[in-house]
Amino acid sequence: MTEQDIFNKLKEVLADSFRLDPEKITLDSHLFKDLDLDSIDAVELAIQLQDFTGRRVKAQEFKDVRTVGDVVTTIHRMLQS
Repeated sequence: MTEQDIFNKLKEVLADSFRLDPEKITLDSHLFKDLDLDSIDAVELAIQLQDFTGRRVKAQEFKDVRTVGDVVTTIHRMLQS
């Protein structure tokens, strides 16, 4: 799966789950500042990512994630290992 595939799926998840305008979701979008997600939303996103990847999302892997691009890169790394 390419990073573009991951981004497209993540964009869909963010738009559907958090009622966000897909046009406003870019790789540079900050999860908390630009997309207005909070800590509860972050947990929900982690659960959705586990469903998407079929792998357990470890908190350590996501501790430095701040942007949509960070999520894409982290998911891509997870799927490569």
